[in-house]
Amino acid sequence: MPDIGKKMPPLKGLDHSGSELSLASLKGQWVVVYFYPKDSTPGCTSEAKDFRDLHPEFRRRHAQVIGVSRDSVKSHANFASRQELPFPLISDPEETWCQAFDVIHEKVLYGKRHMGIVRSTFLLDPDGKLAQAWRAVKVPGHARAVLDAIPAR
Repeated sequence: MPDIGKKMPPLKGLDHSGSELSLASLKGQWVVVYFYPKDSTPGCTSEAKDFRDLHPEFRRRHAQVIGVSRDSVKSHANFASRQELPFPLISDPEETWCQAFDVIHEKVLYGKRHMGIVRSTFLLDPDGKLAQAWRAVKVPGHARAVLDAIPAR
């Protein structure tokens, strides 16, 4: 589990447009990395829309929002297009980002146990250090809480 105040590793991944995005390229701004289980599911769609609707305010605070799940680039492209998402979605089928942020845990769905992404969000400061973490997130009001954690300029 990443520790508050520690620098995150230099992660890279393909976003929904097929372009490579690295955390190192975002140095100098706040970075919100939110992990969600699956594209186009009700909770994940609601969360993405909340971050989308607040995106102008995140940008005013010099913050970049990034969504991450294990879905494919193609799935992310469809989801981003349908929901008009103005921020990148990272495809993480190898779970590199998921493991770095320790978000893969046992879950129970309809009585069956499986390993999956626990909805979580991380705020990185402009130096790339972990400033805050939210785990086992409940969607309503979450995007606003993340925005409120970033200093206004």
